[in-house]
Amino acid sequence: MAEAIIHCCACPACQTGEGHPDRALHHQINLVMSRLDEQQRRWLAALESKNVGHGGDTLLSQITGLHVDTIRRGREELCPTLVSEVLRAEGFRLRVNVKRFTGPAHPDRDAQFRYLQEWVTIFREEGWPILSVDTKKKELVGDFKSAGAVWCQAADEVNAHDFLGDAVCRAVPYGIYDVLANRGHVVVGTSADTPAFAADAITGWWGRVGQRRYPAAGALLLLADAGGSNGCRPRLWKLRLQQLAERYGLVVTVCHYPSGASKWNPVEHRLFGPISSNWAGTPLRSPEVMLACLRGTQTRTGLRVTAEWRQQKYARGVTVSDAAMAGLHLQHHDTCPQWNYTIEPSDLWN
Repeated sequence: MAEAIIHCCACPACQTGEGHPDRALHHQINLVMSRLDEQQRRWLAALESKNVGHGGDTLLSQITGLHVDTIRRGREELCPTLVSEVLRAEGFRLRVNVKRFTGPAHPDRDAQFRYLQEWVTIFREEGWPILSVDTKKKELVGDFKSAGAVWCQAADEVNAHDFLGDAVCRAVPYGIYDVLANRGHVVVGTSADTPAFAADAITGWWGRVGQRRYPAAGALLLLADAGGSNGCRPRLWKLRLQQLAERYGLVVTVCHYPSGASKWNPVEHRLFGPISSNWAGTPLRSPEVMLACLRGTQTRTGLRVTAEWRQQKYARGVTVSDAAMAGLHLQHHDTCPQWNYTIEPSDLWN
């Protein structure tokens, strides 16, 4: 192999022939350069030029004999854009944190998931209605920032702060997702998110839509979170469902998702997710705008959404007596009874 030729530094300081502090460094740079290929030489020169700062390209050109344009090309190749391309080629992406840890798992978590799925399978095979329900995040209606971006010629100007006093109202969207029909309905309340509000939303939906969509169904399956207004603990929730059962002669079965597992409730990703995407970046300035965004939500898989505005006031802290609870036609299931129960109308109660 031919011996590598080491370039002689042509910088003014080295050309004088006098000793100076950087002479040895310049020689070392050229020594390393002699062992590198063309691409590596321009990369090394670009890195050394960056260390020098202003005038670095000219100085490194004199030291190494590389053209200034070659050194600049090396710097462009080492810029973050190229680094990002290399990272993508290796499977790296800019990613956000994923919320996944829900704390210690409940000992009955897996058993409840299996049992809930058994009920879903039974109702699906029979063609009976399955409703996934929950309350979406409350929204301030008015000139407030909405997360996300929209195509527009100029950005909407909104309030600098999200103060409740500046809002038209605080909207409480209660979502009802019909699993078999892939249809959603949202009842937007302006009062408290209470068990009565949740049960009334379901009762209203059944009266207007459900009994027409499922005329032969005598049973209804509700999938709900373990907490919140439609959780497994509120007595008022069960009392209002008894009224639904009596009014329409329905056998209402409720299966709650285990504590900390609300993200598996279909309403979260099949209804609330598309809604959030549809109104992303759109200030919800009025009830009309909010309803329009809800009703305009669609997906390629066929989801369609209806919505209504409800002004009714709901009181917090309504108590249900032991006597009233004893009068319910409520039967807890043998499996995870705290999360699974059926409420029957009086004419079916034994």
